This record gives sequence, structure tokens and C-alpha cells, in this order.
Amino acid sequence: MDTITSMVAEKPVVIFSKSTCCLCHSVTSLIRNFGANPTVHELDTMAEGQQIEEALLQMGCRPSVPAVFIGQQFIGGSKKIMSLHVRN
Repeated sequence: MDTITSMVAEKPVVIFSKSTCCLCHSVTSLIRNFGANPTVHELDTMAEGQQIEEALLQMGCRPSVPAVFIGQQFIGGSKKIMSLHVRN
């Protein structure tokens, strides 16, 4: 959990993702289309990716990716982001 806290503290928009996940790619593209430049951490390419994924699950992110943090706050996964987008 401390690792996630320090990773999201560094940038205004952070997405935890997997390089093979189409929902992760879609959410990242959507956020970029709003003009944001998110920092994307591909968990499947990181040495500590499994531990970060487990911490995301403990935080309540189901499934674990994509997990979007804005302003150091956990916003949600793909369902939440798409829901917010539809509601503007």
C-alpha cells in the first residue's frame, strides 16, 4: 500500500494497467482525449507488479486493473471511469 501511495504522489494522474488489457488501453486513451497526460504503470512489465496488483485488490479495485488515481485519490476502475464519462 505504501508503494502505491508513493507512486500516485508523484504525478497528478496515475493509471495502473497491464499491457495486454484492452480495457486498460481504452481507459488510458479516454483520459488522454481529455487532455491529461497520465503516468501509466504496466504491472505485467514491472518486477514488483504482482505485489502492487495485490495491494490494489486489497484497496477494493476489482478487477485490479485499470486503476485510476487523480490527485492522489483512487477514482476507480473501468466501470467507474466509463460511468463518469457517460454522465459527463
